[in-house]
Amino acid sequence: MDIKELNNLLGNIDIYLLDQILKGRFTKEMKILDAGCGEGRNCIFFLQQGYQIFGVDADPVAVQMAKIYASTINKEYDLHRFQRTLVQDMPFHEAAFDAVISSAVLHFAKNKEEFFKMLGEMLRVLKPGGYLFIRTCTDRDGILKNAPHLGGGVYLLPDDSERFILTEQIEQEMVEQYGLQYLEHPKSVAVHGQRSMGVYIFSKPEN
Repeated sequence: MDIKELNNLLGNIDIYLLDQILKGRFTKEMKILDAGCGEGRNCIFFLQQGYQIFGVDADPVAVQMAKIYASTINKEYDLHRFQRTLVQDMPFHEAAFDAVISSAVLHFAKNKEEFFKMLGEMLRVLKPGGYLFIRTCTDRDGILKNAPHLGGGVYLLPDDSERFILTEQIEQEMVEQYGLQYLEHPKSVAVHGQRSMGVYIFSKPEN
């Protein structure tokens, strides 16, 4: 397979999500939700390979682009699987999905309350025993030493972005509140002196 074919297969996928795909976390029998899908960059592989992928995003233009990608890859794909909605208020019934993907979404929360609303909604639509992939900004590598706190858990990072930061304390709170179980040890990748991005792989507890 040459580079062009590989790009067509994977799109601009999050490398840490690709890692989970290669580890066999997902199967074609699973219903998978990309919560905050944007234009669908993390959906391309799943669409190409016939997985049951759904996506939501608050940006109507992004959702339209995701639908265009889906219809280009598979003209028979149900485009209603991509919907415009807030992550904290999704139109799905409880326990609708086997896996939820949240890549670079939660750090756009305006405060801690909204962070937990977004997280709680993701877990509401996730089946017991289901799989939650989170990638978001963290406080690792001492990144907050040079990041003014703007209030509500939002910081001005050295890269000039304003992000809600998942701290060790908040991580502990969410694990205890929802009974989350780690499937892997969390990891953070630091862009030196700019930001730190963490990857968390959880399972929702069984009833």
